[in-house]
Amino acid sequence: MASFGLFETSISLFCFLIFFYFLIKKHSGYIKKTLCYPWNWPVLGMLPTIILWYKRIDVLIWVLEKSNLTFLFKGPWLTRMDLLFTVDPANIQHILSSNFTNYIKGPEMKEIFDVYGDAIFTADGELWRNIRMSSMVMFNHQGFQNFLMSITTSKLKDVLVPLFNHYSEEGTVVDLQDVFGRFMLDTTLVVITGSDPQSLSIEMPEVEFAKALENAGDSVVYRHVIPRFLWKLQNRMGLGQEKKRIEAGASFDRICAKYIFAKREEIRSQGIHHDHDHSDGECEDFLTYFMKLDTSKYEHLKTSDDKFLRDSIVSLIVAMRDTTSAALTWFFGLLLENPNVETKIRHEINTNLPKTATSQERPWSAIDHKEFLNTLVYLHAALYEAMRLYPPIPLERKTSVNSDVLPSGHKIDANSTIIYPIYALGRMRSVWGEDALEFKPDRWISETGGLRHEPSSKFLVFNSGPRSCSGKHLAMTAMKIIVVEILQNFDIKLVKGHTIEPKPRLSLHMKHGLRVTLTKRCSA
Repeated sequence: MASFGLFETSISLFCFLIFFYFLIKKHSGYIKKTLCYPWNWPVLGMLPTIILWYKRIDVLIWVLEKSNLTFLFKGPWLTRMDLLFTVDPANIQHILSSNFTNYIKGPEMKEIFDVYGDAIFTADGELWRNIRMSSMVMFNHQGFQNFLMSITTSKLKDVLVPLFNHYSEEGTVVDLQDVFGRFMLDTTLVVITGSDPQSLSIEMPEVEFAKALENAGDSVVYRHVIPRFLWKLQNRMGLGQEKKRIEAGASFDRICAKYIFAKREEIRSQGIHHDHDHSDGECEDFLTYFMKLDTSKYEHLKTSDDKFLRDSIVSLIVAMRDTTSAALTWFFGLLLENPNVETKIRHEINTNLPKTATSQERPWSAIDHKEFLNTLVYLHAALYEAMRLYPPIPLERKTSVNSDVLPSGHKIDANSTIIYPIYALGRMRSVWGEDALEFKPDRWISETGGLRHEPSSKFLVFNSGPRSCSGKHLAMTAMKIIVVEILQNFDIKLVKGHTIEPKPRLSLHMKHGLRVTLTKRCSA
């Protein structure tokens, strides 16, 4: 009888949500003008309001400001959807650092993100430690860093700049979001698998992997706002977003299987079956590194298992490709709206650019001119400021192991879900000041002209505590290289009437892309 009652409640809730959907469709014009604190309905909790506000990120910001930076969302009865939202830096510091062991990704997140597999996104405990430690060895190796920078600069010189020259001559409208997504997909796949899909070209071919990543990300967001039993039902029936998720997972399986098979054949032909420490300065792609890894050092890594390798490939692509392409897109979008910032960046580049960099025989590269990139303090500040306002990953979540009390005084039960919306954190006036919504790179410049430090619990773009992004330095270096190359060669203008607004996804994209025209700059 109890199970029948739960089923009856689920069906009633399902029917109500359908009714509610058509109701808000009918009155959407009025709803967009309405702003009020979420009402906790009987049975339904606050879910109707969340559905109402699904695509209005500004509402969450308003609610958090009214709730003193921490807000408890009450989900429908029996759905396990109660969530604690917090952008309080003290709470974030406590969760991600001070009491790190009490807050894990948890089984629910693993289930929601299952399309990506058992990788660093969802891993906990010893598996996570093994993945992180082995990855950091690779990231910190000088040969790998040079390898990554070499790939980035060659892709810029040989593909992106010639492509932009073509668009400039033809007067073609370009979607920078699409360009950066393709650029990062190509460079990332070379770094991870050694194979270049060459998705960035004049033809701009449809790329199965990119489409799968988009659909997978949409399905993850969908699972966060819909009751579990609903998306579970859709998954079993192969409907809606769940159908796209299933297709995305199949694409990941098929494409990664080809990369794994090809890499095994390559290693077998070379007759190399042992781990080495790269002390000779040679560098390899991630897939080769994992396949040769001495697992006695990392007993929880199953490097001979195709599924582990598949999950590693997918998670690394998301971590490297999606985040960097999103950050670059929003950076240039803000630059186009703030020409005074662009002028300062161009001046900084021209002032510090080495004289040898203008040589046609030997163009500048990141490897040869690391000191030059380090002088670009204002560019660094502008990139930070863009990511503060538009973080590549707009929210993160954790699950508590045991009960706890946060610095804000909020009590946490065991197995509670905590959401820290990074997008909202960067826009809190009580955290960043009354000018929090303004794009002001100068807020990152110290009185002595250096880069101002902000605690990671306040600037959460690269995460905080033990899970801090191990590729932060490489990502910032790569973005500087790309920005310098583009600004040195082209003037960019936003297409008249083009609207820039965010789209709720796993990574923060622009809803309509970033449509621009390019003009080739004359050499000095």
